[in-house]
Amino acid sequence: MVINKFEELICWQKAQDFAVGIYSKFRDSRDWGFRDQICKAVVSISNNIAEGFDRSSDAEFTRFLYYALGSASETKSMLYLARKLDYIVEVETAGLIQQADEVSKIIRGLIKSLNKS
Repeated sequence: MVINKFEELICWQKAQDFAVGIYSKFRDSRDWGFRDQICKAVVSISNNIAEGFDRSSDAEFTRFLYYALGSASETKSMLYLARKLDYIVEVETAGLIQQADEVSKIIRGLIKSLNKS
């Protein structure tokens, strides 16, 4: 299957869904520094996937996929902090971390497939 645009990538779609979940959860947070940081991190996941897709080579794409992985880890770290600060409850934390892990797993699989070609 040939993918012609980044919108077709499952990892981009899942990253967008993850971002919507984060934005929804923290939209009313009064800790603006925290809210801005977690929102920037989560948006960076899908943005790096999109930007890397339109680069000139698989190596460049892979580099941006690693940036996306880093942003997913940053978001996940912020979620652990949100839990410790009582910004979210345990069940919400677990669900959002599961989404982060799913996005990361799909990105890693794409990196692996790009490295084979």
